[in-house]
Amino acid sequence: MNAGRTAEQEQFAASLHDMLAAADVPGAARQWAAGDRSGGLALWRKLAGAGVTALAVPQHWGGLGASPLDVVVACEELGHHALPGPVAESVAVVPWLIAALGDEALAGRWLPGLAAGDLIATLALPPWRPYAADADAADLVLLAEGDAVWLAGPGPRHGSVDPARSLFEAGGRQLLARGPAVAGAIAQAREVGVLACAAQLLGAGRALLAASVRHAGQRVQFGRPVGAFQAVKHHLADVAIALEFARPLLDAAASTLAARDVSAAKVACTGAARLAARTALQVHGAIGYTEEHDLHLWLLKVRSLAGAWGSQAEHRARVMAALTAPGTPPWT
Repeated sequence: MNAGRTAEQEQFAASLHDMLAAADVPGAARQWAAGDRSGGLALWRKLAGAGVTALAVPQHWGGLGASPLDVVVACEELGHHALPGPVAESVAVVPWLIAALGDEALAGRWLPGLAAGDLIATLALPPWRPYAADADAADLVLLAEGDAVWLAGPGPRHGSVDPARSLFEAGGRQLLARGPAVAGAIAQAREVGVLACAAQLLGAGRALLAASVRHAGQRVQFGRPVGAFQAVKHHLADVAIALEFARPLLDAAASTLAARDVSAAKVACTGAARLAARTALQVHGAIGYTEEHDLHLWLLKVRSLAGAWGSQAEHRARVMAALTAPGTPPWT
């Protein structure tokens, strides 16, 4: 058990894992990429029944009022199973932003529907999130920039390396809120988005490691499973260590929501997931490149999320700026 998580959180993650493992998530992801949302939306309804969509919604509006770590636990499992749709945006960022705005009318308009899973939401948050993911499948599209939040809709579409992830400009804007307090809410929501994305990457990395271990135990070369060779073991061990070292940073960032900690978690989770992806391709060989093999769903998910919500260079720069600023307290 992870020392940073409670028994209830571990049980919640296990229940989500079992539910998604029993569902045909790869099939739903392929349908989503082809424009058929039915399978993916059915999965979102199941998640709503499990309370996932209500986590970031305050109890006053029918949600669970859960902690950021609870949201991280859920997003990690959703990344583990490569769930299609705007996970970070709908599960974490949009409900967090609407609640932080402190506008009772806006909260009453959308938060109960988000908590119940009746709505799927997405947003653009330039410059780190210039496009709204899966805006064509969302019931609510927001644009948050500077000190203002607008109600928007799907604009021009842009391609993504992940076929199950569409990117849209936010068009048709209607101003909802503006001011210094709104700027603060947007800044906080941005950290939640980075954190949720990092959690998805960690989950995807875990899935890639598990797939690599299974394949290494089944694929035979020179009369032995390739997993029996020390060179393969070392590569898999490196992935396991990278994932294990990334999770405490992720959990710590969920506790503080400090920019320095959130960026450190994104850097570590992205690096671990990328290492897991490279190793998975090496272990699987040519079959890992084919669309027919499910492995590519996670490979492309990692590649698309690695640059989402800020690049590695941007997050490293934030960590460095925080560590070298005058009067900076020691790392906690």
